[in-house]
Amino acid sequence: MVPDRPPAGMDAAIDPAAGPQALRLAAHTVPSVIVDPDDQSLDRPLQAPPPGRVGLLAGAGKFPFRFAQAARAGGHEVFAVGVQGMCDPELADYCDGYREAPICKAGSMIRKFRRAGVREVVMAGKVTKTVFFEPWRVFKLMPDWRALSIWFHHARRDKKDDTLLLAVIAEFARSGLTVGSALDYAPELLVPHGFLTDRQPTPKQWEDIRFGWTLAKEMGRLDVGQSICVADKAVMAVEAIEGTDKCIERAGELCRRGGFTVVKVAKPQQDRRFDVPTVGETTLRTMHAAGARVLAIESGKTIMIDRGPMMDLADRLGIAVVSLNAEELSLKAAA
Repeated sequence: MVPDRPPAGMDAAIDPAAGPQALRLAAHTVPSVIVDPDDQSLDRPLQAPPPGRVGLLAGAGKFPFRFAQAARAGGHEVFAVGVQGMCDPELADYCDGYREAPICKAGSMIRKFRRAGVREVVMAGKVTKTVFFEPWRVFKLMPDWRALSIWFHHARRDKKDDTLLLAVIAEFARSGLTVGSALDYAPELLVPHGFLTDRQPTPKQWEDIRFGWTLAKEMGRLDVGQSICVADKAVMAVEAIEGTDKCIERAGELCRRGGFTVVKVAKPQQDRRFDVPTVGETTLRTMHAAGARVLAIESGKTIMIDRGPMMDLADRLGIAVVSLNAEELSLKAAA
């Protein structure tokens, strides 16, 4: 594996006029402080759990693999339950135990974790929610009683991501399973602050970043999506149930000249246990194919998979990647 790029200091704010040496900022560190166990926001300091057995509820993508590697390197045993049809079965090679369960068999997932002696579970990987809206969904998915309880007792008000996932957490808790944050085990996956590529946004692209940031935060507050595509301070596409890649593809269809900016942020109410914004090489390849030139993400609140190889790819594709926060965007706007 190609190592991550060398870090620099954490405290420097991003200066659009600074050169490439202002980038590659320090990796995330775990503060040794007392934390409130009821605080599940991303603002809570991360704290490494003591070695033990941890359950992994795994969806699609590389995130489950990186979590399993990091957790085992930290002295933990990892028992994974992969969501059937979404999780890559090769995850079994990275875990101490592995089983699969259909997406609507919550009871089966719980039984598998309990039989493996798991008491804490983390979620990692993408779960495609569109399967819940296919024709004849009840007959295709064949939900068990636990899944029906989640769907009808907890999610009758709405089917937003937060509503459904908090309902899953509540159902797991009824069986004595605590759901924790994968980031406590793998804090190095959080993206550092700074310019992450040699290429940097132009002044016009900084205007699009500022414009898109506020709108993306509002979409997150409404629990609609976390990404927005902007060109010349016009919204090309907003992420919803389809996911980030499809959102970028749609923006490319509407902005045929290319050159648009993708802004991806955490929700204001982001729960650290699930749905933390994640980017990887697939994000960059989708952007390149659609004609996007800038990726702006939120520092310390975004997961970046394989940061070193990803930034090398961004440089080759001519995509600027910048990791920043709302406070410095406000200062730049005022200036």
